[in-house]
Amino acid sequence: MTVRICSRCVMDNYSDKTIRFEADGTCSYCNYALSRMSLAYFPNEEGKRKLEALIETIKKDGKGKDYDCLMGISGGLDSSYLVYLGAKKWGLRIFAVHVDDGFDSDIAKNNIDNLCKKCEIRLLNYKPDRKQYFDVIRAFIRAGVPNIAIPQDNVLLAYLNKSAKEHGIKYFLSGANFALESILQRGSGTVVADGTHIRAIHRQFGESALTDLPLTTLFQRYIGQKYFDRIKTVKPLDFIDYNRDRAVQELGKEIGFEFYGGKHYESTYTKFVQMYYLPKKFGIDKRKSHFSSMIISGQMTREEAILKLKEPLYEEAEMERDIAFVLKSINMSQEEFEKIMAKRGKDHNDYPVSPLSRFSGLARTFRQVLSD
Repeated sequence: MTVRICSRCVMDNYSDKTIRFEADGTCSYCNYALSRMSLAYFPNEEGKRKLEALIETIKKDGKGKDYDCLMGISGGLDSSYLVYLGAKKWGLRIFAVHVDDGFDSDIAKNNIDNLCKKCEIRLLNYKPDRKQYFDVIRAFIRAGVPNIAIPQDNVLLAYLNKSAKEHGIKYFLSGANFALESILQRGSGTVVADGTHIRAIHRQFGESALTDLPLTTLFQRYIGQKYFDRIKTVKPLDFIDYNRDRAVQELGKEIGFEFYGGKHYESTYTKFVQMYYLPKKFGIDKRKSHFSSMIISGQMTREEAILKLKEPLYEEAEMERDIAFVLKSINMSQEEFEKIMAKRGKDHNDYPVSPLSRFSGLARTFRQVLSD
């Protein structure tokens, strides 16, 4: 196969057969991102007006309640910066939720502690049942599908919805953003809210019953939450000139934030997925999506991205420690893991998925709005 790389960003056809190239060499990913940029990203006066109106509405709806809005925090950049802005700059009363799934890095833990102390916000720390949670993670690895982080994200969504309903909170502030996430490789993935898919894979590869693990479904996430619970998801970072390096510097100065080296690397498990599992088993280098998004938002040049892609994905000894930690946590032997990695990867559609996710247009929309 001849590998072709986009002439504007750094997406290519190496691991994604859905990509399409135009006559000028540009790809379907960056062309689509640019086509919706004026509708999704407002780093200008219009964004300032939209943000002011949003904050005013959130505060108005929060009157008489303990909190104005809900946020999930991971110790990562996007959520940390949004909490900092919300609490310190916009005066919002934030109820923060964190899911301690056993994979938090020490850097993430320190970032969360510093953030909550400096911003004076309440943090509810959920700990999912370790046996059942790790059993689902193990099942996804055994299934050999690309997105083995789906259970991690799904459980977070379930806890966020639970917290919002319990405290009567109507606004969920999402750290998802156009500036750093306008390009998300599609490939053969499915949406993280598909609890049907999670249970199907677990039934085939799991070992223990899922009696105490909260999971959400597509219906609950996109219909129940919006139309019955009346919980609205908003993305304030799309209303500012959101720049990664400036955000890291500001957070470092104001709350002692420490950057962890890459997109979503605050979790040892997500770091393992993006730096080792996906590249080794599927040839997917998530840096291409991340760098391409930064090219579109003007935070990186294509030449800079190409040079950075030439750097090793990981330091060998460090990754060996991370792999050993993940395998020990989920009680999987090195021998079983190596056999799984040697097998040809599977498609998510090789296993049952929710009927809702079979509507291709709807599924594409879901994949585009979900990233964190």
